[in-house]
Amino acid sequence: MKIMTNAILLILLFLATASAWGQTQEVTLDLAPAQTTVDFTLGDVLHTVHGRFKLSAGHIHFVPASNVISGEIVVDATSGNSGSTVRDGKMHKEILESARYPEVTFRPDRVEGQVVALGSSKVQVHGLFGIHGAEHEITVPAQVELAPDHWSLTVHFAVPYVAWGIKDPSTFILRVEKTVDIDLHAQGPSPWIAPR
Repeated sequence: MKIMTNAILLILLFLATASAWGQTQEVTLDLAPAQTTVDFTLGDVLHTVHGRFKLSAGHIHFVPASNVISGEIVVDATSGNSGSTVRDGKMHKEILESARYPEVTFRPDRVEGQVVALGSSKVQVHGLFGIHGAEHEITVPAQVELAPDHWSLTVHFAVPYVAWGIKDPSTFILRVEKTVDIDLHAQGPSPWIAPR
């Protein structure tokens, strides 16, 4: 009996969500530092460097019917950690200059593709990526999953940091890639905001 009741409630919740989608339904994604990972990968001739940054704050507001998106994701540049004190010291002092530029930001302004009411969607998100005191236009692929009780977001993209004017850490002996891969994964509770 309890299983049947739960199934009926789930069906009703699904129908209510699907019905609301046709209205001016809005979705809010509040990124919490404890539920968000921001990993980076940088290749060089000897090995691949893996590391992580900490999220400072993040809030995304999205209207799926119109693809209108706003908000900001803020990453603590000073938190970058690859597991090597020497390498990280050089990264913060000479490359990122994180004492001077303590934040890395992304401000989305456009979604390309369709986000489904329930389930997983793959879209392209355009916005401004702020790093090292400058903002750059970028479009990143994102996988979004929306459910009545939770959401998740997965983003993978490359940052052409050398082309953007950030110092190349390569030396005569050690050559590193001129792009760094970023992987962001976040999740949270119910994303839905009641229609206005």
